[in-house]
Amino acid sequence: MRYIIDHDLHIHSQLSSCSRHPQQTNTTILDYAKEIGLRHICLTDHFWDEKVPGASKWYAPQNYEHLSKALPLPEDSEVRFDFGCETDFDRFMTLGISRETMDKFAFIIVPTSHLHMTGFTMDKSITKATDIAKLYMERNHALLDMDLPFEKIGLAHFTCGLMASNCEGSRDDILNAITDNQYAEFFERVAAKGMGVELNTPLSDCSSETALRPYRIALDCGCKFYLGSDAHNPDGLMRALARFEAMVDALNLTENDKFAFVARG
Repeated sequence: MRYIIDHDLHIHSQLSSCSRHPQQTNTTILDYAKEIGLRHICLTDHFWDEKVPGASKWYAPQNYEHLSKALPLPEDSEVRFDFGCETDFDRFMTLGISRETMDKFAFIIVPTSHLHMTGFTMDKSITKATDIAKLYMERNHALLDMDLPFEKIGLAHFTCGLMASNCEGSRDDILNAITDNQYAEFFERVAAKGMGVELNTPLSDCSSETALRPYRIALDCGCKFYLGSDAHNPDGLMRALARFEAMVDALNLTENDKFAFVARG
């Protein structure tokens, strides 16, 4: 059976500092889910745990007290609405959430591709695509080396263009500098750990073999996928369905390829 588009597990509200959109409320998000027929959504505002030293000035205000302002989430008989977060991974390979705090969230996504935060997630002296590619895969493996509840952790926007913000070349140059074997080694570990891989790709990338190659290899390695709009405003929510459809079709996904967290609970 074709992969059913019934969830969105990466959504920001006005509580995220990069959103602050007055109309990006829990009610708007729930209405979006009902309008396009989703059965499961997750709020994943940006988060750095106050129990973990090293927050950037941007992250520091986005602590648990701030995120918990979203609670309680609205309940609906047709849509499961979970409380999650998008934490980060700094240049010292520190994850911005303590094991204790993980228990407060239903789902946690980690964007190892947030290399645009130079000085925080990456040294600003690293500018060559090959060097960034090497660092990127080191970051991804370092995440897997941690003792984490991978069954409720997602790898956010693996091919995100933010990884190239400090690059002399392009995002594609970075992705092309990673070999098939390097991707396979990583995604075999992802599959073994049981971590979800996010599909969050602009429509322009849905026919790009450079952008699709990592996901095709992940699929061959037995990884499971979830959908995430990364929406920061109502317009982002309404663009999500077309992107989800395009990615599912491009990868020819079936229900067997779905991250188990989506069906849990």
